[in-house]
Order: sequence, then structure tokens, then C-alpha cells
Amino acid sequence: MTMDYIASTQAWLKTVVIGLNVCPFARSEVERGSVKCELETSTDVATCLENLILQCECLDQDDNIETTLLVYANAFEEFDDYLDFVAIAQDLLEAEHYEGVYQLATFHPHYCFEGATEDDAANYTNRSPFPMLHLLRENSLTEALAHYPNPDTIPVNNITLMRQIGLETLQATLATCYV
Repeated sequence: MTMDYIASTQAWLKTVVIGLNVCPFARSEVERGSVKCELETSTDVATCLENLILQCECLDQDDNIETTLLVYANAFEEFDDYLDFVAIAQDLLEAEHYEGVYQLATFHPHYCFEGATEDDAANYTNRSPFPMLHLLRENSLTEALAHYPNPDTIPVNNITLMRQIGLETLQATLATCYV
């Protein structure tokens, strides 16, 4: 059976991100059809970085795309390798003058916040079916946060929610997203 990475990512968006209201802004963008999911199958870091810049250029050229999820099918399975890639990707965005234009949000199946244990349910705020980078338009994010009451509470509320739901339920929920 072949994994459908895009369908699984969309299932995760619907079930976890929107279903649990992890991101209060996601529902409207998904309903509007402005979320692009792009699959990267390369394991080569340079190729993955080139595609990241291509996705930035795509966002530059198409205002109908609000945000892009760049899904890595074959790369960055190890979380530490992924974090190394994220650091390089951040540097590349700066070097290509995209700092302040696009922001990277990070998601990984083994996401673990610094100082947290791997089995802390709070990690599920950033756990996804596959390693991925989320490119967000920084001006849109700033505008959305300006109209959201107490935006600083979003991460704290998400952590609290994940811990209330519990590790086993979250593991089972994420498992349902694989198509």
C-alpha cells in the first residue's frame, strides 16, 4: 500500500489542527482553499532547500495561496536531523531576503519541545504525520493576531488542551490521519 502524504496531511489538518482548534486561523483558510500542500520526495538537503525557496516564490506570485505546508516524505525522519534542517532553512530565508515576509512553523512526528519529555502530550501541538515546514505570510499572521483576543494564550491553551486529552488519545488520533 502506498502512503498518500497529501491526503494524510489534509486529514491531520482537519482532525488535529482544526478539529482540536490548535490553530484558530486554520479553518477559514482550509475552507477558502488557500492552503497549499506540497510534497518533497528528495532526501537531498540542497534539493529540499531549493524547493523551500521555490515555495516562497510561489507565494510571492499567487496571493490566493495564504500558506504552504511543505511535506517531507523521505527526509528528516530523525528529529535532530530535522532541527538541523530547520536552522539551515531559517538562515536561507534570511539570506534570500524572506525574513519578515514568511515565517516557518515546524511540525514533525517526533516533535519534542526543549526541556519536555518525549511522552509529554504537549508535544502534540507540533506533531504531524510527517516532517514538514509550514510557510506563513508574516503580514497575514500579524493581521490575524491583531484581531484575536489574547493571542499570547494560544500556545499555553494548546499545551493545556493536549495534556487534558492525554497521550494515548492523541497517539490514536494522529494514527487515524494516515491514508
